[in-house]
This record gives sequence, C-alpha cells and structure tokens, in this order.
Amino acid sequence: MDNEKKHPSIFEPFALILNIVTAVIGAIIGMQIVTTLGVTPNTAIIGALVAMLIARIPITIFNKYKSVHRQNLVQTSISSATFGAANSLLIPIGIPFAMGVTDLVVPMLIGAALAMFVDAAILYKLFDSKLFPASGTWAPGVATAESIKAGDKGGKRAGLLGIGTAIGLIGSYFNISMSAFGVAFIGNIWALTMFGIGLMIRQYSVPWFHVDVNQLYIAHGVMIGAGIVALIQAGMLIFSKQNKSVKKGKAGENSITASSEIDESKLTRTVSEARRTLSLGFIAYLLIALLIALIGGLITHMSIGMLIGFMVFAAFAAFVHELIVGIAAMHSGWFPAFAVAFITLLFGMMIGFPPVALALLAGFSAATGPAFADMGYDLKTGYILRGNGENKEYELEGRKHQYITGMIAFGVALLTVLVTYKGYFAQNLVPPIDKVYVSTIQAGASPEVAKQLLIWAIPGAIVQLLGGPSRQIGVLFATGLLIATPNACWAVLVGIAIRIIVLKIKGKEAETPMSILAAGFIAGDALYSFFNSVFKMKK
Repeated sequence: MDNEKKHPSIFEPFALILNIVTAVIGAIIGMQIVTTLGVTPNTAIIGALVAMLIARIPITIFNKYKSVHRQNLVQTSISSATFGAANSLLIPIGIPFAMGVTDLVVPMLIGAALAMFVDAAILYKLFDSKLFPASGTWAPGVATAESIKAGDKGGKRAGLLGIGTAIGLIGSYFNISMSAFGVAFIGNIWALTMFGIGLMIRQYSVPWFHVDVNQLYIAHGVMIGAGIVALIQAGMLIFSKQNKSVKKGKAGENSITASSEIDESKLTRTVSEARRTLSLGFIAYLLIALLIALIGGLITHMSIGMLIGFMVFAAFAAFVHELIVGIAAMHSGWFPAFAVAFITLLFGMMIGFPPVALALLAGFSAATGPAFADMGYDLKTGYILRGNGENKEYELEGRKHQYITGMIAFGVALLTVLVTYKGYFAQNLVPPIDKVYVSTIQAGASPEVAKQLLIWAIPGAIVQLLGGPSRQIGVLFATGLLIATPNACWAVLVGIAIRIIVLKIKGKEAETPMSILAAGFIAGDALYSFFNSVFKMKK
C-alpha cells in the first residue's frame, strides 16, 4: 500500500470535479434502478473499478489515482450518491406523490434531505465507538477494500480475490445469494446463524407450517421486540457510567459491540462523544420533524397536542430506525430499511395520526438508515486501506475526507433528484415500496394487527436479551424474517458450516484467505446484481 504522509484531499480541483461527476452517475443509477426494479445496487465496487481504470489512463493527471486512498474517495462518492438519491430521497418523496397529495412532495424532500445529512453525520461521529466499532463486520466495506488492495498489490491476494469474484459471479448467475454466502465467512457466527434461521423461516413458513410470517406481521412483531431491547442495550452501553474491564474479542466475534469484549484503547470515538452525538442527533430529528409538520401543513389536520405527539414520535422513530438498520448492516451486510420504516408506519396508524401525517412519517423514517449504513460500509473500506487504525492520526484525517466526500455526494444526489423527480413522476415511475406504504395507509390499522405485533414482540425481545449486545441475535433473526431473498438461508448456513469446518482443520491461519475469498464472493454478487439490473432496465 502507498505510504502517503498526508491523506489526499477531496478539495483538490481535479479530485472534486471527478467525484462530483461520479456522484451524478451514482445518483442517476440509483434512481433508475429503484424506480424500475425496486432495489438499490451497491455501487461501491463499481466506483472502485472506475477509480482503478482511471489510474491506468496514460495521462499524468490520472497517475495520482494509483493511490488506494484516492480510489477510496471515488468509491465513497458514487456509493453515497446512489443510496442517497434512491433510498434517502426518492423513496420518501414518492409516498406523498403515490397518495395523490403532490403539494407535500417538496416539504417531504426538504425533510428527507435534512434527515439524510443528519443520518450520515451521526454515523461519522459514532463510527469506531463501542456501539459501532471499526472492527465490526461491515461486509460490503471489506469486499470493496479487498478489491482495491488486490488491484494495488496483485500477487496471491489478487489471485484469491479473483477466484472469489469469479465464484461470486457464477453463483449469482444461478440465483445463489453470494453476498449472503460471503458474509458467513466474515461476520459474527452467532448473529449470522440467527440471520440464516430467520431467512429460512421466511422462505419455508408457508410450505412447512402453512403460516405466512410476513402477512401475519410475525416478522414485524419480532423486530419490534428485538429492536426495543437492542435500543435499551445500546443506551446502557453508551450511557452507563462505569466502563467494564477491557478484554479482547473472542475468535469469530470480531463484529461485537459489548464493552467487555472491545479493546476501548483502540477506539477513536469515546463514550462521551457517542453520548453527545446521540443526544444531538435526537434533537436534530425533533427539529426536522417540526419543520416537516409546519411546511407540510399538518397544523390544519391535527390538534396542537397531536402535533407535539407527532413530532416526538417521528423523531424517536427516525432515531430508532437508523440504529436498528445500522446494527443489521454492520453484522449482516443487509439492512431492512423498508421493513423497519413500515413498522414505524404501523405504529403511527395505531396511534391514530391522519393519513397526511402518516405519509410524511413513513417518508421521514425511510430517509434515515440507508445513508447511515452506506457510510458505515465506506468508512470500513477506508479503515482497512489506511492500515486498520494503526496510525490513529492518519485514520482520523482520512475518515474526515471520506465524510466530506460523502456529504458532497449527498448534496449532488439532492440536486439530481430535485432536477429529475418530476420527469420520473410524470411517467408514473415511483419506487414499488411506496405503493405498499400507501396501500397500507389507505387500508387503515386494525386491532388484529396490533395484537399480532404485541404477541410476537415478546419472543423477539427474549431472543435479543439472551444474545446480549455483543451478538445482536434478536435483531439479526428479525432481519432474516423480513427479507425474502430466495435460498439466501442456505447460502448463509452452508457458508457458516464451511467456515467452522475449515477453522477446525486449518486453524486461525485460514481466516485471512477465507476473508479474501469471501470479499470476492460479495464483490462478484455486487457486480452481477449491478449489470443485471442495468440489463433489465434496458429491456
């Protein structure tokens, strides 16, 4: 890896122009694919490949891009813009449009944009804290880092990554979830086993038990219970007065967050910083909720008491949403943002907020989480490329430049959405999930739904409590129940089984080659998903 004493700056003229261009491309890709296919591709790997190709252009100005740190800034830019435009902005504004209340599109865009920036800022301030350690799994970030390192160094590492990527592409072609398979070799075994069991129950609940865990709101109830306990555990972890004695993490549990298993001396964010960040984040969400309520005209639809209730609930829901999505993203590489926003909507319906308020609530909640998770992936990539925190000063400097890059990309995403959303909506191109939110609002809440959520919240809370904050098995189990990717359960569980067998036979020395191969599986899956999505759009 190159030993640059000073981290490259995003404000170098050429770097700034290049990153703005890649951000525009990322934003357009995200909007196109989320409106046509309903998913958002991980473009970080694409960004890394673009940066590597730029470095090979035989013109002097491009030579600088042989630096892995410059390549990291390019992938951060395209990745941030993709998720920012699609998940954090277009999905929220599509909800009022699909409901027919087009006068709320601009208020929703303002609120969603502010929520997106706050979301990313909170992750930046929490990254490498006890709650979200840099040593956490963040699997897509690992895959991107390994791709960039392989391009830089070559050798055996590049060979292993190339084999992994080829296997990832082949497996994806045969509809095997290779990202799920890859994550099984990197993450916390306990958390991922529960994730795999959740995926299995979701896939086979109807043929095996004649029960649909999604339609009966079982999955949502489990997430509510697990999420509430996870929130309490996070609060105890960050706001507890006493710090437990520091121990190193156990083997196979490198993505843990318990203070008793994290070497706090190596963390770059202190407990007091995390407390302040969480407190200020909640206040920021409260102010954004007030702004949305005022410019959205909710005062004409609700009493003052209900308006205050809406603000507090919306801020709390957004806050919880990003933490749950962040925990799931760190441990599994998947984040159930749509489903957790849907849970927020169900709660809002049970409270009795009017339809207009529910549309804004769902959009506000959906706007938080994706930027949080995506920035976590990008910062993990940078953390690995900068030497896993060995030089603390260099790590913090590089992280700051990544953060600024991400924020610029989010700004570009906002401008891109602002210029193009009318064209999409004129063609009735709305993210498919928005139609689910709207049909739910129009159907109204029923006591039966509330009963199901309450009943299934109990086992969700118990499972999360049993696993503790280090394993997050409740949240990961619920995440699996909420995701309907065919055969992903087998990919996760078979991957874990292979990992355990290899470690038993070869010992700890097998961990690094397995991680590089796994990064290749994830990279291959991301590449296949991206190009397959583009191909489907053209049809």
